[in-house]
Amino acid sequence: MPRAGLTEIRVVEEGERIADEVGLSGLTLAALAERLGVRQPSLYKHVAGTDGLRRSIAIRAKIELAAVLRRATVGRARGDAITSMARAYRVWAKQHPGRYAAAQRAPVPGDVDDEFASAEAVQVAFDVMAGYNLRDDDAVDAIRGLRAALHGFVTLESGGDFGLPVDIDRSFERLVAGLATAFEAGSDDPAVSAQI
Repeated sequence: MPRAGLTEIRVVEEGERIADEVGLSGLTLAALAERLGVRQPSLYKHVAGTDGLRRSIAIRAKIELAAVLRRATVGRARGDAITSMARAYRVWAKQHPGRYAAAQRAPVPGDVDDEFASAEAVQVAFDVMAGYNLRDDDAVDAIRGLRAALHGFVTLESGGDFGLPVDIDRSFERLVAGLATAFEAGSDDPAVSAQI
């Protein structure tokens, strides 16, 4: 019989906390069982092993990140939306490093829940790119560039890999401004292009 009060949600939430504290790769069922005060086999009543736990964390992280990005972009367009979204992305990634790592995982084909969660964050980015009149393959190119730039910056920053004595926030803001300018230049909307 499962321990009273121990639910799948509680197990996954504690797994998220551990992942944020020690990194996703440091998350083990042994550490989770110890934290919850149960024997490791008890966890299998709630999650399908380490892979199942990481899948649950990834899905929840993707949905949470999508909600954060959506809130950041509501009522904003083009450069304002990119800037707000990028800042929110960076803050969330820094506050939740284990969950952030889990959210980077591509969905397993056929895993409907994971595919849905992944599509949520991507849809926010598509909505922002629509403000530049970037659609279809052009929007995909822009989103990939944005993701690569933000992920690279956040990963290097969290690893302490920016050693030069220049303000990191300043560098981030300049990166984001450069991306917004590039998206303006890539727009096929004459009204947008004329603003450059």
